[in-house]
Amino acid sequence: MRIHLIAIGGSAMHNLAIALHKKGYDITGSDDAIFNPSKDRLAKYNLLPKKGWFKENITNDIDLIILGMHAKEENPELIRAKKIGLKIYSYPEYLYEQSKDKKRIVIGGSHGKTTITAMVLHVLKKLKINCDFMIGAQIEGIDTMVKLSNDSSIMLLEGDEYLSSAIDKRPKFHLYHPDIAVITGIAWDHINVFPTFEIYKDQFRVFSKMVKGSLIFFEEDEELKKIIMETRKNKKSIPYSTPNFIVRSNQTIIEGKKLKIFGKHNLQNLVAAKLVCNEIGINDNVFLNKIASFKGASNRLELIQKHKTCAIYKDFAHSPSKLKATIEAMKIQFKNKNLTACMELHTFSSLNINFLNEYKDSMNLADEAIIFINPQAITHKKLNHISDKMIHKGFNSEKITVFYDSKKLKDYLSTKKWVNHNLLMMSSGNFDNLDLKDIFNKKNEII
Repeated sequence: MRIHLIAIGGSAMHNLAIALHKKGYDITGSDDAIFNPSKDRLAKYNLLPKKGWFKENITNDIDLIILGMHAKEENPELIRAKKIGLKIYSYPEYLYEQSKDKKRIVIGGSHGKTTITAMVLHVLKKLKINCDFMIGAQIEGIDTMVKLSNDSSIMLLEGDEYLSSAIDKRPKFHLYHPDIAVITGIAWDHINVFPTFEIYKDQFRVFSKMVKGSLIFFEEDEELKKIIMETRKNKKSIPYSTPNFIVRSNQTIIEGKKLKIFGKHNLQNLVAAKLVCNEIGINDNVFLNKIASFKGASNRLELIQKHKTCAIYKDFAHSPSKLKATIEAMKIQFKNKNLTACMELHTFSSLNINFLNEYKDSMNLADEAIIFINPQAITHKKLNHISDKMIHKGFNSEKITVFYDSKKLKDYLSTKKWVNHNLLMMSSGNFDNLDLKDIFNKKNEII
């Protein structure tokens, strides 16, 4: 089978291309810009296309097209594919095609999706249980973020609520038709697509109704609890909440097991993952024994650098609820250390003046709070400038320091004294390519 991927360079798309290549399909693709790690990984499998969109790429011998979210409706390859009548899938739609004869487990919710998916995969891998999957981050010991095979009976999918493609405006997780599902909570995001909280909640109402079997949900989220009561009458729903835990010598312990992860939100994720594993026949003791070695997914409270009295962590946190949970996790885990929390406003929602008030008090637990804004991101998203005053009002704090230049931010962080003081960097971007490992040095009196 020959498959052509339009916008092959995306995080999910390039992993799907590699997975299909490994399955033995003839894969081609195109994109107007491909950056690392996608570029090097595609090149490794001889799948890296030349830069640009070319209608000549689209020929009658292509069996199907997979369209990435990055490609627009006016894309010349898409127009050509429509004209000659080729079958066109969004990538979530095609993942369903690949898994429609398997048991599909979908992890949905506004936060924690990647971590729960990674936890379940970690346990299955330890138990040598074959499982196909799609996950939104790189995890240790697994080469690609997508795996497709002919012999697995399970497909584990991270269920993103964002739109599927330029010509398919359905949320991705509506296309997976789960047999088992998780909803971690509902915290308004993607303001460019879901302009009100009510519209955003509606996507989860639809998803909840679609779940054929068990729906595992976080019962401490009152909005989610209402939706479950409304949509799951006479259907199996399994609630979960924050488990009991202790922190001793900067290490979190649950049910006598020392963990490599920390934070209330991660322990909530752990319980959700345990319940998923219960549904496929893995008992609590086996789960806890295997999950103890889980270090976390890439960019999820990931340790970047550690010295005797200080450390740098980075996290994907960008929405208000994620920001608050991640800062709280650092303060509980490291009670005797100060915390500088630095967050990049990077997404369309976070850079939208109308959304800033959602961040009220979200950084108050940090000893020092910093916001970074890359002016190029504002320009690229065609949004209005955000001033220090707007930040202070939106976050409800006059103490937040705002930077618009990554070099000035790096200079500031590099000259601080980091004795008994941790640094937390939070963003779905990369702080304008700031190298975090260059921040700690001998001048900081940390060694």
